[in-house]
Amino acid sequence: MDNYFLNYILRKAPDAFAYIRGSNKYPGIRGNAKFFVLEEGIIIYSEVNGLPFDAATPFRAYAYHIHNGDSCSGNNTDPFSNAGEHYNPDELPHPYHAGDLPPLFGNYGYAWNTVFTARFKISEVIKKPIIIHINPDDFVSQPSGNSGEMIACGIIERASIR
Repeated sequence: MDNYFLNYILRKAPDAFAYIRGSNKYPGIRGNAKFFVLEEGIIIYSEVNGLPFDAATPFRAYAYHIHNGDSCSGNNTDPFSNAGEHYNPDELPHPYHAGDLPPLFGNYGYAWNTVFTARFKISEVIKKPIIIHINPDDFVSQPSGNSGEMIACGIIERASIR
């Protein structure tokens, strides 16, 4: 995929999107994920601001996953508990879940990435949560890569303007 083609895709209206918002503990997190369907799979373009960092760790990695729940709600101790586990319809070990995405690499609280995946169809993840975790994914620990607290969440919605 060359840069011209990628620029062309990213200028189109997305097929789906998620507005990502931080938990009460991390209210400054704001971002979005845009999903573009191609014949070969899906491009996910994500941009997030307000990620936690400090002077000692201004460049941090954050785990990033699609989960199998149905909302970004929860309780006082786990604000996104209803997000469920990683989206994993084929019951594969981590990091081969359909919802396992590459990490977000933060730079002074800002991160963006673009990833291509053919692990799911867009219709399979509509109404599913996309989650940012406080820790980077270790790609080994089961079932979720030791990614820690869920700090931000957004629900994937079908785009209404096409």
